[in-house]
Amino acid sequence: MQIEHTQEQGHNIDASRRQLLVGSTVGAAAASVASLAALTPTAAQAVSASSRATKLGHYVTTKDGTRIFYKDWGTGIPVVFSHGWPLNADAWDAQMLFLVQKGFRVIAHDRRGHGRSDQPAQGNNMDTYADDLAALLDALDIKGATLVGHSTGGGEVAHYLGRHGTKRVAKAVLIGAVPPIMLKTAANPNGLPIEVFDGIRKGVAENRSQFYKDLTTPFFGFNRPGAKVSQGTIDAFWAQGMAGGILGQYACIKEFSEVDYTEDLKKITVPTLILHGDDDQIVPIDNSARLSAKIVKNATLKVYPGASHGMCVINADQVNADLLAFLNA
Repeated sequence: MQIEHTQEQGHNIDASRRQLLVGSTVGAAAASVASLAALTPTAAQAVSASSRATKLGHYVTTKDGTRIFYKDWGTGIPVVFSHGWPLNADAWDAQMLFLVQKGFRVIAHDRRGHGRSDQPAQGNNMDTYADDLAALLDALDIKGATLVGHSTGGGEVAHYLGRHGTKRVAKAVLIGAVPPIMLKTAANPNGLPIEVFDGIRKGVAENRSQFYKDLTTPFFGFNRPGAKVSQGTIDAFWAQGMAGGILGQYACIKEFSEVDYTEDLKKITVPTLILHGDDDQIVPIDNSARLSAKIVKNATLKVYPGASHGMCVINADQVNADLLAFLNA
């Protein structure tokens, strides 16, 4: 496993912050593709943490040769983010901008098959997602991190902890997360029927562009009375989804719906904050957070009344405040 850094000429940390505010995911994806020819050798591991924060293009190469794109800003206590489906690291714009300005080191990667990472035919499963996260943490020699996962990323965080332990982790945060399991089974009779997820597969296979645009309505609660619909938010979601590959995104549907994370949750021993909206139309709270809070030994559940699945965007100020308080506790 090796780590690579790409140089982005003329960019500094202020420019990257402006990119975050604009939310230009398509531009970021194009910039990373254009910079592939400028990849520096593995000797770049010696670059200092402070100078790392000035570069936009970072890649870790996993043991199967897949390159995982990540952002790494700041020099403080590390906070590592895992995004939801079908998005990428840009989904954490509001949280990363806020926390890096508060003195934290913020790191977020694009899951394989998503965003600017490679799109291999193999490894599009939760075991490999967790191993990719481990490869990133190992390559950067991260210690004492807080892992933060939203939706599918919450499953990734849980499975990482269940599979790799807590030697690099001090705390965990699950936001609108899919554990313990979304699918209705004999052991989970209140889960969602398989037809729901078959419908998602059908939408992705037939016209994922339109499906992602339509998905923003329940995702962000734009179908609720009084909701302030943001075209920019819709466009950013669509751009992140379309930056990924259909094969990896299609395979990932099984990972966020059918994988049972119960045993992973039982292995979590670090302090864990669970944030969830009680009007989440994508991952209903009664099928997820309320159950997870009973399984994780040292968990605190905070419910956001009326909040949607897209709470990291719609309720960014509240999420940021809760993250900061938890990190400083």
